[in-house]
Amino acid sequence: MKWIDAEDIGIALVGKFPDVDPLTVRFTDLRDRVIALDGFDDDPKTSNEPKLEAIQMAWYEEWQDAQES
Repeated sequence: MKWIDAEDIGIALVGKFPDVDPLTVRFTDLRDRVIALDGFDDDPKTSNEPKLEAIQMAWYEEWQDAQES
């Protein structure tokens, strides 16, 4: 996965952190969580706020779906 794979990263994050509300995670912590994911293979230095925001929103959508089911 790369930084631009927001949806895939969101799915992976909800699988790894099912009880965490994504909107409570600071971008610095989100970045660390993404880098630690199995299958993530991108340069940590190329993360930026728009990419992290897209990942957070994708994670939030997946998390909401999981909460409703």
